[in-house]
Amino acid sequence: MNVEKRDGRGAVGQRAPRSGGRTAAQRTTRATTATDRREDTRARGAREFPTQGSAALRPAERTRVTGTPAPRLRVAPPAPIRVPRAPFVALILVLVVGGVLGILAVNTKINENAFKLERLQQQQAKLDVDEQELKKEIANQKAPGNLTANARKLGLVESEDPAYIRLPDGQTIGVPHPAQGAPSVTSQQGNGG
Repeated sequence: MNVEKRDGRGAVGQRAPRSGGRTAAQRTTRATTATDRREDTRARGAREFPTQGSAALRPAERTRVTGTPAPRLRVAPPAPIRVPRAPFVALILVLVVGGVLGILAVNTKINENAFKLERLQQQQAKLDVDEQELKKEIANQKAPGNLTANARKLGLVESEDPAYIRLPDGQTIGVPHPAQGAPSVTSQQGNGG
C-alpha cells in the first residue's frame, strides 16, 4: 500500500499533516490571493462586517521571497577558550627546572650523608677495638696475682689479723692494729719517691 492510497490525496510521496499542520507543499506555495483568504474565513465561520474600506480590517500581508528558504537555526558550539601559551610554557619550564634542581639537591645531600656515615662507621670500628683492648687490660689487672703485685708497688703490706665492722649496729669485731712489715723494694715509698 503506497502513500497515495493511504492519504486519499493525489500528491505522490506526501503524507497527511498532523492535526492543524501543513504539508511541505502547502508551506512552499503562497500564491493565495485576498479573495481566496476571504473565502477561507467564510468557510471557517468568521463573520464579515460591512465596511467602506477593507484595508483597515484586513491584516497586512507579509511579503516573503519564495525563492530561497530561510536558514534553519541550530545551536552553535561555545567559542573555544584560548589560554595564552607563553605563561603555560613558562610554568612547565619552571616546574621541570625546579624538579631537576630538587632531585640534584637531594642526591647531593644523600651522597654527603653517605660520606659522613662511612666516616662515623670507621670511627665506631676504631672505638670498638679500643674498648676491647681496655676490657682486656681491666681483666688482667683484676687477676689476684696482679692485684698483689700492684699493691706492693704502691707500698702496701699485708695485714695478718684484720678487724671487721658490723654495719647494722657499727660494732667492731676484733682488735684493729697497724700492719707490720717492710714495704717492697719495688714500691714507690721504698725508692724514696
